[in-house]
Amino acid sequence: MSSKLTTRAVQFSLVALLLCALCVSSPLLSALNSSLPKRPEIYGTALVRLRVTNLEVSRRFYAGILGLPQGNQGCFDPQGAAVCFFINPQQQVELVPGATTEEGLETLGFRVNDASSIRKFLVGYGWKCGEITRSNSGDDVFEVRDPENHRILFLSHEGGIGGSLSLSPISNHLIHAGFVVHDREAEDRFYKDVLGFHVYWHGGMKDDETNWVDMQVPDGTDWTEYMLGVSPNASHKTLGVMNHIALGVPDIHAAQQHLIKNGWKGTEQPKIGRDGKWQLNLYDPDDTRVELMEFTPVEKPCCSEYTGPHPKP
Repeated sequence: MSSKLTTRAVQFSLVALLLCALCVSSPLLSALNSSLPKRPEIYGTALVRLRVTNLEVSRRFYAGILGLPQGNQGCFDPQGAAVCFFINPQQQVELVPGATTEEGLETLGFRVNDASSIRKFLVGYGWKCGEITRSNSGDDVFEVRDPENHRILFLSHEGGIGGSLSLSPISNHLIHAGFVVHDREAEDRFYKDVLGFHVYWHGGMKDDETNWVDMQVPDGTDWTEYMLGVSPNASHKTLGVMNHIALGVPDIHAAQQHLIKNGWKGTEQPKIGRDGKWQLNLYDPDDTRVELMEFTPVEKPCCSEYTGPHPKP
């Protein structure tokens, strides 16, 4: 047999082996993928816990200025020192007394369909999780730390947080919370790669910069905002601006008048942000920023397009 025929035979043999491998690999890959744990659903932000130096002074801001109703049932603070203000039956702001020399935003919680399932899911990926506990309203909750040591809670609500919603709050939807992030890649490995969050929008003070990355939950419209490029030696005031919460409102100018009627003395005016949405910033007694934001943009955002659905009232 000539050398050309021998070479041709070897080539045909290699092609046949490759085709055979492809036939086998498809079901094999399917089997491998099916063995991976399926991520339980994550619907949105359930709570933010903020440190305050004086509960009574802060109560006048959150209950008086923002009009958020207070309740005790449904607080998730294990020490029982929290004061809770409800935005809707599934979302709340918790205030805990303590020094605010550190970040004011002390805890961020997400609402899930089943806390035990997502705990098992995270443990399967190697994350160290706290034990599941039961709140005084009968909801399951556990704690985990993200790569930058932010305290994260996962909560499954059986029948809502509870509490009286008889007041007229400035907002009925906490649409996002933001915190300082020093290592985006490390945070992405947790929020994006494991939990399935995706970039809703990103932008910066300049068109070619990225100072803010909005990571939207996989099964809802709320997002967590990475605040990038913040100095490790940032002042308390700067950290108060960066570590913030955002309440959605349908009309920013009507919300401003609501605040003034409730006794707000702030001097900032509504403006259109770099994301194309109307917003208004106010600050609680410990300088933590509370951002009021309209649900949808009124003009084209800078820097990037939106990639997910907008929140609703």
